[in-house]
Amino acid sequence: MKRKQLFSGVKRVVVKVGTNVLTSEDGHLDRGQIENLCVQISELVKSKREVVLVSSGAVAAGTAVLGLRRAPKAIPEEQAAAAVGQGRLMHIYNECLGKLGVGQILLTQADLRDRRRYLNARNTILTLLRAGVIPIVNENDTVAVDELYFGSRFGDNDILSALVANLVEAQVLIMLTDVDGLLYEGDGELIEMVEKVTPFLESHIRRKKSVFGKGGMVSKIKAAKIVTESGEMVVIANGRSPGVLKRILTGESVGTLFLPQEERIGGRKRWIAFTLESRGILRVDKGAGEALERGKSLLPGGIEAVEGKFGVGDAVGIKACRGKEFARGLVNYSSEEVKRIMGAKTKEIESILGYKSYDEVIHRDNLVMME
Repeated sequence: MKRKQLFSGVKRVVVKVGTNVLTSEDGHLDRGQIENLCVQISELVKSKREVVLVSSGAVAAGTAVLGLRRAPKAIPEEQAAAAVGQGRLMHIYNECLGKLGVGQILLTQADLRDRRRYLNARNTILTLLRAGVIPIVNENDTVAVDELYFGSRFGDNDILSALVANLVEAQVLIMLTDVDGLLYEGDGELIEMVEKVTPFLESHIRRKKSVFGKGGMVSKIKAAKIVTESGEMVVIANGRSPGVLKRILTGESVGTLFLPQEERIGGRKRWIAFTLESRGILRVDKGAGEALERGKSLLPGGIEAVEGKFGVGDAVGIKACRGKEFARGLVNYSSEEVKRIMGAKTKEIESILGYKSYDEVIHRDNLVMME
């Protein structure tokens, strides 16, 4: 299918813009470039598209204001720079998008792991979109302190943008950077389309990071996996290329296009698969694995081993006895309870535990098959 056909029905877009796109060579915010980006976003809104902006640049803006001579490395320095820079960055966006209006959304990983806060964030963003306001999302650097990928921090705005794309069920995530797209190591040839991210591809791409940027192409590929496995498209392109957003959405061959890997999955299952931290592993036998593939629930009889410590409602991965994770779901029993009932028939649960909350260890409605 040609790009023009793929993008013809796109109505909701998440645009992630990297620090290097928004700053000049000296590390200061480039007002002209931000204005150019805002003009493009305004044009998309006029064409009846909804746009969510995930913007980096706050730390770089704050670094300049604080008079630091280098990008901050210590977390307190980075948080201070973010606290100063967020206000400055939003002020510029508000001036450039003033006719549309802007709304700032600051998120941490904890906000998206909690189902109620996740839905609150979703509802806030969708309400802003219905009002014609541009939601501008960034990580809440001033309070997030854990550097782990599934801790309090996302680690970089690439991962955040992918989770936001899933949060609002956008049809495409456009990641704007300072290179033309995904490039092969060595000759620097542009990879125009990726049907599937393979280990070979990941080992043959350029991985250069910027001074202020945290992610580089490695995290962009991780982000692309999250979105494409949810059934949507991703484009990595040069944010300084003239009219880049319009050109992408009208089907021009711009940047690198990642095609969807699966059929679209619903918002709740995206949350389970890609936002929650897996608290443990359930190893299942061949019969249980085949039943899950057919859309069945996970019963205790098919479980052979339990790894990790988890509570009721936590997310756990599911693996074949010697294989990799192929599913993830929310458990109805704790790890200690599952250890006691694994291998048993459903009718035996009550006699083993003294009670029975559910027939299923994981109900099919709370289970997602993964690649």
